[in-house]
Amino acid sequence: MLELSLELVLMLVAAAFVAGVIDAIAGGGGLITLPVLMLAGVPPAQALATNKVQGAFGAATAAIGYAASGLVDLRRQWKPALLAGLGGMAGAALITQIPTEGLRILLPVILIGIAAFFALKPGLDDLDRTQRLTPAIFALTAAPLIGFYDGLVGPGAGSFYMIAFISLAGYGVLKATAHTKLLNFASNIGGLLAFALIGQPLWLLGLVMGVAQIGGAILGTRLATRIGARLIKPLLVVTSTLLALRLIWQLI
Repeated sequence: MLELSLELVLMLVAAAFVAGVIDAIAGGGGLITLPVLMLAGVPPAQALATNKVQGAFGAATAAIGYAASGLVDLRRQWKPALLAGLGGMAGAALITQIPTEGLRILLPVILIGIAAFFALKPGLDDLDRTQRLTPAIFALTAAPLIGFYDGLVGPGAGSFYMIAFISLAGYGVLKATAHTKLLNFASNIGGLLAFALIGQPLWLLGLVMGVAQIGGAILGTRLATRIGARLIKPLLVVTSTLLALRLIWQLI
């Protein structure tokens, strides 16, 4: 059984708080918490599973906060959330059977493309734009596919949800962020259900970090709601770029 010192636990709690703030605004909180869990000596499979436990708290808090602000109608979004959750469950269940090395090589390129999209594309603000997919088609395609990726690989899922909501559903940046948190929470829970069987998460540590995630998510949601695209866009560019660099470093 893994034993962690008080100093390591406090480091993990601090990382979870910071991740909660960043994840609520732009996604990418796993960029902070997953490496710190493994740095603390948690085995990779348990680190992935524990990361899902604590991440679910932050995503749920952010989703509730955005819904309370009127940015998400939970009654209209339960179907895409359910499909994202099923996708996350399927991805996590198949994690040992599907080779992901090719995807890990391609992913940094995709993330750099996402960073460039948000950095360079003009007119990205909080106003809605042209809708390219109906809500039903979006729910049947983008939601479960990105959810599957979230369960299978994880890093960057929030960025993929964001760009899908903006490019396909026609949402403004703040509205896309709010809906991303709901689907991210759903695919997190789906992945967690599968990981609970195969990854043996450290439940107590995940719950302690989850409390810190709640505090961070509350702060991040309030900042994003007040400032909107002026805060979300730069953080998306930074988190996507850092995640791409981290993945490239792992491949070297």
